[in-house]
Amino acid sequence: MRIRIESLSFEAVLGILAHERTTPQRILVDATIDYSYTPESFIDYAKVAKHIEKVMQEGAFHLIEEALETLFSTLKKNFPKIETIKITICKPDILPNCRVCVEDFRSFL
Repeated sequence: MRIRIESLSFEAVLGILAHERTTPQRILVDATIDYSYTPESFIDYAKVAKHIEKVMQEGAFHLIEEALETLFSTLKKNFPKIETIKITICKPDILPNCRVCVEDFRSFL
């Protein structure tokens, strides 16, 4: 089974520039999660989305790459049925003419 969370939007401190360390900015996250579904056991996508937002807001990460590493480990810990996960974190407003994103993938198989 595959869960897709698209354009999860919230504000968080993320970045190395002085103003990024003090002022939360808009963050967009996409996540694709594969897992083995059974009627007795499933992954609640609302809890996954809330987890992502909470980790990002509490983390106040300097680099998107650091945020990705933390999300991979905490999502797997909190949702052990995850087999693979792809996450894209975007800072849509950091540059005036584009959206900057970093994406990575993990397999836990």
